[in-house]
Amino acid sequence: MTSSVSSNLRVLVVGSEGMLARDLLARVRQSGLQVEGLDLPELDITNPGQVRSSLKSSSPGVVINCAAYTAVDKAESERDAAFSVNRDGPANLADACKSFEIPLIHISTDYIFDGSARSPYQEDAPPNPLGIYGKSKWEGEEEIRRRLDEHIIVRTAWLFGAHGRNFPRTILDLAREREELRVIADQHGCPTWTGDLADALTTMATEAILRKNDRIWGTYHFCGSGRTTWHGFAEAIIRNAMKREVLKARRVVPITTDEYPTPASRPAWSVLDCRKVGKVFGIVPPDWEAGLAKMMDELYSKNQVFRSTGSGST
Repeated sequence: MTSSVSSNLRVLVVGSEGMLARDLLARVRQSGLQVEGLDLPELDITNPGQVRSSLKSSSPGVVINCAAYTAVDKAESERDAAFSVNRDGPANLADACKSFEIPLIHISTDYIFDGSARSPYQEDAPPNPLGIYGKSKWEGEEEIRRRLDEHIIVRTAWLFGAHGRNFPRTILDLAREREELRVIADQHGCPTWTGDLADALTTMATEAILRKNDRIWGTYHFCGSGRTTWHGFAEAIIRNAMKREVLKARRVVPITTDEYPTPASRPAWSVLDCRKVGKVFGIVPPDWEAGLAKMMDELYSKNQVFRSTGSGST
């Protein structure tokens, strides 16, 4: 593949109707780059011919893949669908990108780890996904690594944003209806605002287009700075919302994972080490609570605090 500087300043965002992608499209436009978004039915990443045709037609300087099967529990009974989107789809994108000499940025997840660690996971930590979702995402990473040298894989965690269905919007819905919420307190992670991740991806996309440094290719972690539990996250959401409206909720009761069984197991420790992205790209992840405040500002300013609907996050 060529290492020459690309003159094509167009970014193609795949899975453009998703929670992250919608913020990403706005950030890329603001940066001055050209951007195009494609989603179903125009682009189905499980269809190799359609992928190749779309990339040939768009001719971008970089592709960012935000498309994913994200129904973690449903994946346990829909294994084929999860692997088709999360493994085979990235493989198709990597093949097409290699043919047209286009770098690929791909979004992955903390769920490739089993959560048995007690220090933040570095990028080279051994994977051991607990469920079908995590396994399918890990195999998608591996397909990209095997097929395309000029790639950037970005693992993130506990993603939330103003668009679609996610944890803060679910907590807001419940806090308006119930006096008491019961939320898991023994799973630890780093909530990540889509706006912050979109900013990071825009920086990476610019570097990938210019290709000034071959050291940028590889795997990175990006999540909100600081860690909490789902219980702590819920308390922060309610505190923030009560500055803006009256909620019925009076108590957030901590519970264990065993008290809230789900079809898919979740890692008890999803804290990611994000130092590498700072060393290579100069990106410092902002505090997750600052991201939450910005997300809530957006929800209330646009009167979007209705019952949450839409697709899940990566």
